Amino acid sequence: MKKFKSLLVLLVVLFLVACDSTSGKTATADDPVLVKIGVNGSDGKQWPILKEKAAKEGIEIELVEFTDYTIPNNALAEGEVDLNAFQHFSFLAQYVNESGNDLYPIGSTVFAPLGLYSEKITNISELKAGDKIAIPDDPSNQARALRLLESAGLITLADDFGLFGDPSKVIDNPLNLEIIPMVAQQTPRVLPDVAGSIINNGIAGQAGFDPANDPIYRESGEDESVYPYINLIAARTEDKDNEVYKKIVELYQEPDIAAAIAEDTNHGSFIIELSDEEIEQLFEELKQGN
Repeated sequence: MKKFKSLLVLLVVLFLVACDSTSGKTATADDPVLVKIGVNGSDGKQWPILKEKAAKEGIEIELVEFTDYTIPNNALAEGEVDLNAFQHFSFLAQYVNESGNDLYPIGSTVFAPLGLYSEKITNISELKAGDKIAIPDDPSNQARALRLLESAGLITLADDFGLFGDPSKVIDNPLNLEIIPMVAQQTPRVLPDVAGSIINNGIAGQAGFDPANDPIYRESGEDESVYPYINLIAARTEDKDNEVYKKIVELYQEPDIAAAIAEDTNHGSFIIELSDEEIEQLFEELKQGN
């Protein structure tokens, strides 16, 4: 009877291991592991290179493209994709706090500078009293856009602005600019109706802009203040130590990927690599609103 019970336990364990498609499976070129990565725009030059590099490691990457910022995290939480790569740390922290879904950044990727675009002026000095400025309305990018306007000397923000401040925290606005929050995907479309629009890097590229050269003003990315806005690869927290997923992060951060991103004039992005310890500390601070 004891032998039967032991055999039954062994069979159950073997069944569970067999059902684990990635966490318990060793990737080989002859028996590749399929990993679905949710993205928002898949035209970056890094993706074909990453796919080729991963294939040599026995990892087949399938990109699943989404057209907005609201769905990819839900898709990851629900298991429709294995990873996603479309957002920065602040955005993920906000999502985790609001949704309660347990996602985690397993690696840093690129810093994609936010830019102010215009069809009417070529320099911020040309802005006039009462001009309209469109900005993204999701809390993390809205705050980031306001920080950009402050760095340009156009507004002053309250000392307690924090990571998720909104236009109510503008304490000085010499030109009385009308700041109009809206869905991020709409920011390029309203350019004919506003003096300027702050557009996320990826959305600007999708709209046909060159984020490296077309903005009349953009983030510099020269100090640690940009860390909350470094993009990342996210997984479900239960999979954060998955060896296959960590290998994808490692491949993404290799020099040939960095070179491809630097050469991709449609994006103007560059890799900033953070250690696992830096990622953990940054993410915890952002979730706490620090």
